[in-house]
Order: sequence, then C-alpha cells, then structure tokens
Amino acid sequence: MRLTNPILEGMTSVKRALISDIHGNLEALQAVLADIKEQNVDEIYCLGDIIGYGPNPCECLDLVMKNCQVTILGNHDQAALFDPEGFNPVALQAIYWTRDQLDRGPGSSDVVNGRWDFLGELPTFKSDGEFMYVHGSPRDPTNEYVFPEYVYDQRKLEILFGKVERYCFMGHTHLPGVFTSHAEFLTPEDCNYEFPLGDEKILVNVGSVGQPRDDNPLSCYTIVNTIDRMIRFRRIPYDFNITADKIYNEIDLPNQLGDRIKQGR
Repeated sequence: MRLTNPILEGMTSVKRALISDIHGNLEALQAVLADIKEQNVDEIYCLGDIIGYGPNPCECLDLVMKNCQVTILGNHDQAALFDPEGFNPVALQAIYWTRDQLDRGPGSSDVVNGRWDFLGELPTFKSDGEFMYVHGSPRDPTNEYVFPEYVYDQRKLEILFGKVERYCFMGHTHLPGVFTSHAEFLTPEDCNYEFPLGDEKILVNVGSVGQPRDDNPLSCYTIVNTIDRMIRFRRIPYDFNITADKIYNEIDLPNQLGDRIKQGR
C-alpha cells in the first residue's frame, strides 16, 4: 500500500513516467519502455502524438495501449481522426500515409478497429489533484504550443499559469524543460536533469520520445516522483538509423523526416 505524502495533501505517492510525441518511432519507443522498466515506476502516462511522421504507427499504438495507464489526445492523433488543421505539407503528407497504415493493419479487423476506437476515445487532458496533464497547453490542451521564447511574453505566461493549480506537464513542442512562474525556461541541462516539486507553479515539457527537436537526437522522457518530490529528465539512445531507413524506404513519407531524427531538430 502506498503512503500519503504529507506535503502534497490528497496525492498518493507515486513514481510516474511521462512520455510524449512518439510519432510512430518504434525503435525509440522500445528503448524508452526498456529504460522505464529499469526505473521501477508505478505507471506510465502518454501525453499524446503516438502517431504521425514516423514509419510504425500501428506498432507504437499497440505498445501504448498495452503499457500506458493514461493516454492523452495529441494533435496528430486528432488529425488522423478528423480533418487536419494548420498542418504544413510534410505533416499533412505523413498523416494521410498514417491513416492508410491504420486502415490496413496489421491484425484482424477487430484489432484494426480497436486502434481506431482507442484513438477516438482519448481524453484531451487529465487532472490528478495538483497535477495536470495535457498535450499542448493548459489553455488549449491539444493544439497550443508553449515555446521557450514565451518567457519574454509575460502576459501570455500569466494566462497559462492562471489555468494551472500547481503543476502542468505537456509535450507538443518536442523541447524539454521547465517554465517557472518567474518567467524562466530551464532546459534539462540547466537544472542538471532534475527539478524539485515545490510550492511554485511550473509548466513542464516532458520532451519527445520519437522526434526530439533540441539538437539532441536521444529520446527524452520524464519521471515524476512524488515520494522525493523530484522531476527527472532522461535521455535514451536508440538506433535512429533504423528508423530513418524505414522512412527513406516509404515513398509517401518525406525523406526530411528521416533526416531530422538523426539531427534531433
């Protein structure tokens, strides 16, 4: 039986892995799940964008469905279900290819329909006491980006922090780090890959499993531990050349999607 943390009243003490922005990258997801297993976490939350861009949407969906206790809707997950909005030509081409892969399988018709049903039932956010989980932002859980340069827009940050009780975790930009209420953005390197859960409101980008964009090709995910009240960023190596070659071999996936996972941008 877990103990109640006296500092975070009402919260059950838990060690939770947060993954996001897998984008059909099976090799990255497998590496991250293997690392998570070694960290003895209690549960895994996925903050969206399981699919889109990458060459293995079905396989990634299957792993998320099997391993994650909570999954949030991402904008690419949404775009597979409905008409994409605001997608650039590369993202649009990739999401149409992804839809086709989801329709084709692999698996029986029940398995194929099960993947679609899973996507169609995803919530746009999850609240757990002082903890909020979204894909985009606390104002627009699915589509709004929160970029590091927003620290220079005090009014925008005030609006975002005004919608957060204490801690908000998100993905979407693929840029890991912590936004403080003092208008700072701290990268994992800035805080030595750890940040305390204190009384201050924070917005935390957990990073991207399958398509990092911070000039580091290593997969990124985050562990939140309410027992020692720490957030920890983890960078995990995987063979991105395998994933890139799969993309290059798909005529309907732009080669630049393979190039960018090698470069981490």
